[in-house]
Amino acid sequence: MVSMTRNEASVIDEGGFTVRRTIRIAAPLDKVWRAVTEPEHISRWFGQTVLDGAGVGATGSMTFEGYGTIPLRVEAIEAPRSVSYRWSNDDAVRRAGGTIDAGTTTVFTFTLDEVDGGTELTVVETGFDRTTDPRANMADHAEGWVSELDKLVALLEGDA
Repeated sequence: MVSMTRNEASVIDEGGFTVRRTIRIAAPLDKVWRAVTEPEHISRWFGQTVLDGAGVGATGSMTFEGYGTIPLRVEAIEAPRSVSYRWSNDDAVRRAGGTIDAGTTTVFTFTLDEVDGGTELTVVETGFDRTTDPRANMADHAEGWVSELDKLVALLEGDA
């Protein structure tokens, strides 16, 4: 049985309206990169992901059991080190009718670095100042990043 790497919880920056979490994964960078950029791999640990293509501007959705479908767009890529996604948070889905409107959505960016024994992955989600309840939304997403990224660690270290 493989033991999962232990990582710290998310950090909320109330003044910057951001949530950040840095984790270590005992897996090579290229494997982590595929897990955060390829829909078939993202779907194994996050929401069921569908994209209409690859690269900046690709659009699609993430579907979460018991929650529903959230629009998604690739905002930036610097392979194999960084990828940013814009998605409709709870407020955006209600206010923009499920479309990806830059005025109501948040952006999360995965940054990967090779480290001794694997990969360090940092996620930073920004834009909570555009939500109707920034404090509650940041707290909710901080918990969500712990849950989702812990699944990623377990998946990749279990498959290592």
